[in-house]
Amino acid sequence: QVQLEESGGGLVQPGGSLRLSCAASGDIFSLDPVVWYRQAQGNERESVATITKDGITLYSDRVKGRFTISRDNAKNTVYLQMNSLKPEDTAVYYCWAPNTYGGQGTQVTVSS
Repeated sequence: QVQLEESGGGLVQPGGSLRLSCAASGDIFSLDPVVWYRQAQGNERESVATITKDGITLYSDRVKGRFTISRDNAKNTVYLQMNSLKPEDTAVYYCWAPNTYGGQGTQVTVSS
């Protein structure tokens, strides 16, 4: 099975941007779909963005227009570009796909 590893998180001010990466240990071409989700402390897990192997994307209403999910099959990586970040975006972000091992997530903190 493919192992996924998230990176790119950090501390950013409100209105700032971050790009998260989800790197796979193997071929991601057949991973369908790949989902970015997040979990804030004390909250339930929330799906924020999904991309199919055909490039179809879906976003939660809370991030639509601010986040962009993309995939680079040549680099075996899925990205989450996050713009206009808000304090409520603070969470640990994970990526997931069927039949993969998940990573430890990457912490995103939006604070002034």
